[in-house]
Amino acid sequence: MRGRGLVGVVGVVVGALFLVLSSSVRGEQPKRVSRIGYLGASASSNPARTEAFRQGLRELGYVEGQTIVIEYRWAEGKTERLVDLAAELVSSGSEVIFTYSPQYVLAVRKASPAIPIVFVGIGDPVATGIVASLARPGGNTTGLANFASELSRKRLELLKESAPRISSVAVLWNGMSQGHPGVLRVTEAAAGSLGLKLQPLEIRTAGDFDAAFQAATKARAQALLTLPDPLINAQLQRIVDFAAKSRLPAIYAGPEFVEAGGLMSYAPDYIDQFRRAATYVDKILKGAKPGDLPVEQPAKFELVINMKTAKTLGLTFSPSLLRRADRVIE
Repeated sequence: MRGRGLVGVVGVVVGALFLVLSSSVRGEQPKRVSRIGYLGASASSNPARTEAFRQGLRELGYVEGQTIVIEYRWAEGKTERLVDLAAELVSSGSEVIFTYSPQYVLAVRKASPAIPIVFVGIGDPVATGIVASLARPGGNTTGLANFASELSRKRLELLKESAPRISSVAVLWNGMSQGHPGVLRVTEAAAGSLGLKLQPLEIRTAGDFDAAFQAATKARAQALLTLPDPLINAQLQRIVDFAAKSRLPAIYAGPEFVEAGGLMSYAPDYIDQFRRAATYVDKILKGAKPGDLPVEQPAKFELVINMKTAKTLGLTFSPSLLRRADRVIE
C-alpha cells in the first residue's frame, strides 16, 4: 500500500510539472503577427514620412517581422492602379490600411467597404465625404486632417509678402483629387482679396506636368503655388527644377520641396502626423472601431525658407518673415 501511495504521489508531482512546463512552453510561443497595409504614392517620395510612421509603431512596442508586417503598395504615378493595389493589400490579409488623400481612401473603400482605414493629410475629410464628422467619423475611416483650404490662403499671403511685385500665380492642382476643386475655389477667392490673378494648372497623371509647365510659361505666370497631393509630391524635383528654370518664386505644401531647392513651404508638421497615425493603427488593432476615433486636427504648422534660392531669385525676406520661419535653409 505504501508503494502504491508513493507511486500515486510521484504521478501527481510529475503531472503538475508537466502542466507547468506545458504552460511555460505555450507562454514562449510567438505573439500573433498583425499585418498592416500601406498604400502610398512612391517609395522614393517623402521617405522621411514613411519612416516616421514606422517609428511611431516602434514607439508603441511593435517590432517589424515579429509582431507586425507592413505590406507596401506604391502607385508610382499610375493612379488608375489604385483600386487594384488596394485590392492586393486586402487580399494579403491586411487588418488595417494606412494611406493619404481622398482618392486613395476611396480606392481602398472600393476594394473593401469594411476594412479599417487610417489616413493622413486630407484637406477637409467632412466636405469630401470621407467621414461624417470630425468628432464622430462613423464608418470605417479615421485619421488626421490638414485643412488645405485655409492653408492655401495662408500660402498665398506668404508668397505675396515674399515677392510683393507679383500679380499672377500659377496653381498646380490634381483634377482627380476629390478635395482640390473646393480648395481651388477658396484659393481663387483669397487671390482676389490680395490683388492676384490665378492660373490653374490641372494635372491628372505624371504625363501632364510638361503641358502644365508650358501653359504657365505661355501665360507668363509670375509665381507658383502647389496644392498638397501624392501625385504632385511624387514629381517634386521636376516641379522645383521648373520653378528654378523659369525664375518663379514658389511656395509648396511640404518642406521636402524646399530641401530640394524650392523657395518656401508652409504646412502642418507631416512627420509628426505620420508618427501620430501609428496610434490610430494601434487602437484599431486592439479592437477600437475607426468610426469611434475622432479625426485629429493639426496642432503645429511649419514655415520653411531656402535662403540660397531666395538670393538666386533676387528676393530679400523681411526680418519679420524670417523671425516667423521655423527653419531657414542657408
